[in-house]
Amino acid sequence: MMKVTATATRRGGWWVVEVPGVEMALTQARRLDQVSAMVADAVHLVEDVPAEDVEVVLDYEIGDSAALMEARAAHLQVESAAHAQECAARASRAAVAHLRRSGLSVRDIGVILELSPQRVSQLDRAGVRA
Repeated sequence: MMKVTATATRRGGWWVVEVPGVEMALTQARRLDQVSAMVADAVHLVEDVPAEDVEVVLDYEIGDSAALMEARAAHLQVESAAHAQECAARASRAAVAHLRRSGLSVRDIGVILELSPQRVSQLDRAGVRA
């Protein structure tokens, strides 16, 4: 497996792509989603490495990137929050299942976990389906 970093720069209607560290590896693509395949093919031709064995890390130059960096950071926060929420739900389902097996009522579990009885019932049903 060969890992390369490709730098894409927008010029006209094309992304011009350079691969620093791989001499003469230069290609272009209309869309960013085409770049990895184009780079893998270019590296294959220059380095004689099978294209499927080329891992491409894409970097792109698009001028002022402050807004881009802010958007990426916000997206990562959303992903992190969604992951945390899923982890909390999974832990809650496991706790509800454990407490129900222990013979506790939905209302008692709600008090222990600081959840409404309705939420405990939802988690109890979700645990049965999972």
